[in-house]
Amino acid sequence: MSTASTPLGWVVVGVRFLLEMCVLLALGYWGYETGTGGLRYVLAVAAPLAAAVVWGAVVAPKAAFSVPPAVRLVVSLVVFAAAAGALYAVDRPVLAVAFAAVVVVDTALVYVLGLD
Repeated sequence: MSTASTPLGWVVVGVRFLLEMCVLLALGYWGYETGTGGLRYVLAVAAPLAAAVVWGAVVAPKAAFSVPPAVRLVVSLVVFAAAAGALYAVDRPVLAVAFAAVVVVDTALVYVLGLD
């Protein structure tokens, strides 16, 4: 039985998916709170869209570009860090730190369990 098909594997992968969705929400929230007038709507859409494009191009399981695992790890951490930074920038420091902590633990489990 592979690690991915164990209950722990499912939980780790499920948390990873939820973290990816939180990235989109955090960046959209940042864009809306940071922008003014019509720009807030542009940023609320463009920021998460940019993250999704980068994620899909490099990090996703069926990514458009095949890159070494170390590059995938760095890019994923940069995207997650951008989301944590966005939360911090809109005066949500506790949420930013909690998000970053869950990212670190989940990312470590993904690599320790070989789920990448």
